[in-house]
Amino acid sequence: MDLGIAGKTALVCAASKGLGRACAMALAREGVNVTIVARTAQTLEQTAEEIRKAAKAQVTAVAADITTQEGRSQALAACAAPDILVNNAGGPPPGDFRDWTREDWIKAIDANMLTAIELIKATVDHMIAQRFGRIVNITSSAVKAPIEILGLSNGARAGLTGFVAGVARKTVRHNVTINNLLPGPFDTDRLRGTVTSVAKASGRSFEDVWKERQQGNPAGRFGNPEEFGVACAFLCGQHAGYITGQNLLLDGGAFPGTL
Repeated sequence: MDLGIAGKTALVCAASKGLGRACAMALAREGVNVTIVARTAQTLEQTAEEIRKAAKAQVTAVAADITTQEGRSQALAACAAPDILVNNAGGPPPGDFRDWTREDWIKAIDANMLTAIELIKATVDHMIAQRFGRIVNITSSAVKAPIEILGLSNGARAGLTGFVAGVARKTVRHNVTINNLLPGPFDTDRLRGTVTSVAKASGRSFEDVWKERQQGNPAGRFGNPEEFGVACAFLCGQHAGYITGQNLLLDGGAFPGTL
């Protein structure tokens, strides 16, 4: 399917690896010129070169921390008026809410709620004026099924979800959609780090915990970041203009509800 977005521009956050990288790659393969942002310059530039080789699109790499005002300013200086915005930021650490300070909460909210809102604020009026815009926020399956030890993430991402639910109904009239993609377990460095921690704490091998978790998913496997990227690209396409304010779960069927 031709998504009809060749020649468009996209700003993709936290895109040096994992799900952000997969989204940038999928968009570039559709002919979208992408600006990718991440903190580690070496990893980011390597990813940029891989995307350039795989797709006929321009790729600009901006080494910056998107969760800071300075980092957002750097990203927007490189891509001031994107047609497509993919919000993404690493999740806060797990733990017991009794141990978290106000500073911990503010840091989580800044990264996983306010950063996305600030970038939407900076780009949405241009999208409305040109009558095309696609905004996709990468959040978490924990928005649908909160994970007890991820309280910081649960709270911050739920806040972003509530914000999007309101504003997405205002922008769609102008062909500007805002949706959230909720990943379950995908084969990423973050998941491998989590499984490594669980294995060490339980005295089990990484392989045993990894396999057990795979088999515990209805799909019998973890998600492939590439399929996540393709889902993101579809939501950013010309044909997705009637989808807005949605929380689309990609978890292999792990969430047991009907809604």
